[in-house]
Amino acid sequence: MSTPADEDLERRTWQLLQPGEIDLDGCVVHTDFEGPEDIAMHQATVEVGETIADAAGIDPAETYVYSGTQDAEFASNQHQGLTLDGDDFVWECQQLLRDGSYDLVFYFEAAADLEGLVESLDAAGYRVTPVRGDEPPGGD
Repeated sequence: MSTPADEDLERRTWQLLQPGEIDLDGCVVHTDFEGPEDIAMHQATVEVGETIADAAGIDPAETYVYSGTQDAEFASNQHQGLTLDGDDFVWECQQLLRDGSYDLVFYFEAAADLEGLVESLDAAGYRVTPVRGDEPPGGD
């Protein structure tokens, strides 16, 4: 059963998907990584991003992570997966420290196989909450 804090994060994630220039879905990857575990958190971000690319039909080897550390438009814990050929958007991630551990919030084009993505992430040991851009959480 989800907690009110998890339900709030799911709703806030869904709200960020509305309305956009492209149809988006998202997912929240719940981790036990604490603040100082930034290397493990970064590795998880890359692994989930590669899984998203695969679910979108893009070879993960043809993508890279743009962290925007020198870009005033990006927060320090915001990252994008882009294609090597053309810098096309594949995914975006925000790493949120909540209650002492990080949740990784990902957004990606709704054309990606969300069910397959969740199955792959579950099989890899991640705790994930899918967020469909066309379905408000809780069926509102």
